Amino acid sequence: MSLKTKILSLAVLPLLVVASLIMVTTVNQARQLGKEEILTFERNLLAAKRTELKHYVSLALTSIEPVYRHADPDNPEARELMKAILHSLTYGEDGYFFVYDLDGVNLVHPKQPELVGRNLYDLQDINGNHVIRHLLEVANKGGGYHRYMWLKPSLGEIVDKLSYAVILPEWGWMLGTGIYIDDIVNEIHKIETQVNQNIRNTFFTVLVIIAVATALIVMVGVLINLHEHRLADSKLKELSQQTVLFQEDEKRRISRELHDGINQLMVSVKYRIELGMEKLRLNDCSASEDLYQGAQVLNEAINEVRRISRDLRPSILDDLGLLAALDSLLGEFTERTGIELERDTPPCRQRLPEQIETTLYRIVQEALTNIERHSEATHVHLSTGWKGNVFQLTIRDDGKGFHIKEVLCRRGIGLRNMRERVEFLGGDFIAHSEPGLGTELKALFPMHSPA
Repeated sequence: MSLKTKILSLAVLPLLVVASLIMVTTVNQARQLGKEEILTFERNLLAAKRTELKHYVSLALTSIEPVYRHADPDNPEARELMKAILHSLTYGEDGYFFVYDLDGVNLVHPKQPELVGRNLYDLQDINGNHVIRHLLEVANKGGGYHRYMWLKPSLGEIVDKLSYAVILPEWGWMLGTGIYIDDIVNEIHKIETQVNQNIRNTFFTVLVIIAVATALIVMVGVLINLHEHRLADSKLKELSQQTVLFQEDEKRRISRELHDGINQLMVSVKYRIELGMEKLRLNDCSASEDLYQGAQVLNEAINEVRRISRDLRPSILDDLGLLAALDSLLGEFTERTGIELERDTPPCRQRLPEQIETTLYRIVQEALTNIERHSEATHVHLSTGWKGNVFQLTIRDDGKGFHIKEVLCRRGIGLRNMRERVEFLGGDFIAHSEPGLGTELKALFPMHSPA
């Protein structure tokens, strides 16, 4: 997996996780709230139905009051009159009153006359519920409700029913009525369907929002990625061009030094030798002087070759290490410029990796070149050493200083090259400078400190 893909994943995955958690939490809360609302609605409807049933039973008791209070319970005519009154009391399409004795024998049932005279004490509905037995139990407790499944005359189907029953103690009868609540069940089912539909709509809405947000993030990420890729390509091309220009400048400098320096010196040596040889042929006593001058120029040419070679790659750095190479570099710098130099470079018990030594040497070399050319400094301080597990090199001058940002924004490799060299090897490069306050450069390389 590429770095760009990993960065894009780090942007998208947290969004998906958080959005998914929010969506799941929202859906669960919506479902729980829907269930509570449905239960509250159902309770309220059933409470209204219970109140309605009590009113119906009260009306029935009022209708049979004259007979019930003044007639003899053992009088067959009174009993038949009571049955006739209750048989005639109907309301709505399916509303009626039923009467059972305490043994469970049906005495009145206007909608299902075939049940009259039958003992239904052990009758069970389709759910195994003992209907009459439970009605008698709640009635004997002073009146109560019972819910069960029963045939609805208008539909010819067995549906949910809620009944209320009381005991007529003087007559030994149970009087009751019921309301079919399939309409409540249907209404509840509709509400549940609507709630579930709302939850699904919410779920898909959140899902669409997440998808759109993810798509936007991916799109923005791709656009940024393309922009950064183009910017990186542009910077890479610019850096490549600068590197090529730098190499050409180096080649031009070396060519100029060879042509203007070594070549001129060698021409001078050749001229001195030829002149001396001609004088020897003529037995001129001054020939030795020309040969001596030629040797001096040749020695100067050798030193110039050594200097150019050292600038390209100092052999002392490979043979004796960083501190010895720095001592040589600093000595030549002091001799050449006359700038006061202070060193704090205690010896190390082990050598640093070759790439780090080379980088530190080049940084000091570049810094000294800049100090000599631009800083107008009179004092330079160089220090190296360990601070914990970090090897640190610091070079500081008291020159005129400059604005860091302005220098970094210019074309060329100077400070930028120093920074890139250090950071490429996993180190940190710190540059601090202000006009009039001098310049300080630090290169830090975390590694295992020697014992």
